[in-house]
Amino acid sequence: MKKYLFLLLTVAVLSVGFSGVVAASPLQGSEDDVYYMVTFVSGIEYWKPAFKGMEAAAKNLGVTVKYTGANDYDINQQVTVLEQVIAKKPAGILLTCINPDALKRPINGAIEQGIPVVTFDADSPKSDRYSFLATSNYSAGVKAARYLAELNNEKGEVGLITIPGQLNHEERAAGFKETIANEYPNMEVASVQDGKSDQAASAAAMGAMLQAHPNLVGVFTTEASTGVGAATAVKEADKVGDVNIISFDVDKGTLDFVKSGVIDATIAQGTWTMGYWGEMFLFHLANDLLTPIDGDWKTAKVAPLPAYVDTGVSIVTKDNVEYFYGK
Repeated sequence: MKKYLFLLLTVAVLSVGFSGVVAASPLQGSEDDVYYMVTFVSGIEYWKPAFKGMEAAAKNLGVTVKYTGANDYDINQQVTVLEQVIAKKPAGILLTCINPDALKRPINGAIEQGIPVVTFDADSPKSDRYSFLATSNYSAGVKAARYLAELNNEKGEVGLITIPGQLNHEERAAGFKETIANEYPNMEVASVQDGKSDQAASAAAMGAMLQAHPNLVGVFTTEASTGVGAATAVKEADKVGDVNIISFDVDKGTLDFVKSGVIDATIAQGTWTMGYWGEMFLFHLANDLLTPIDGDWKTAKVAPLPAYVDTGVSIVTKDNVEYFYGK
């Protein structure tokens, strides 16, 4: 019996010892390790869940994260902000790209200095960034087209309000337009307008679309502010119920319009997931925790991370809108 008790005590001591080893996991950094999220139109609600995800990862890792970005939809401004962040020598940068070509040079410059860069939501695919976490924007456009077609018995003129020149919006627009053209012979994309990522501009574009196409049955907007602008114009024109709106993202203004029935549905992205796993990827890169080969993967030019991670989408309607407030 004494031998048995001694054995139990030995196991208990070893367990405590091993638990101490586990606590010293390499997945623990320092508060002095600072990672940045860099966005554009930085004050909009859309980025909040992404940064919350990044903060959640930082809490688990014991590191510090900071948020910054261009205040406006301005390419030069975001380039300047990114260069200022790079000058601070952060542990890593999680970046969404206002323009894929304009951000290529500073991204590559950061990586040359040993600062890992991961992109999310909007990519710079020709840069040396390590990974890109985002919605499959083309697939999201396909889902929007099919849902709008279902609402209108697969017939009628529809419109599109998007942001030309920004890769993620172009992909959403392409998925929408090509699906309407290829799958619904009795439907037509009658008008495509530039929403300029602005509610007032989008409302004006929607108003002009309604005047030019009085038989319009629906519209797809590729981001939140264009959706709110379109909803405002449809409501002012007394066309609620006659013109179905499929929007994008889950800011409060969009959700309120879904709840009231002005917007029929909105596409919710996995933005929290982008922020969480984006920070995890950066931490692994910054701390040399990735060993895809037995040797220096940088010299061998072996990719240490998946080049692209699809973070998925959900369709938000009146039936489930309450679950998306406060995300």
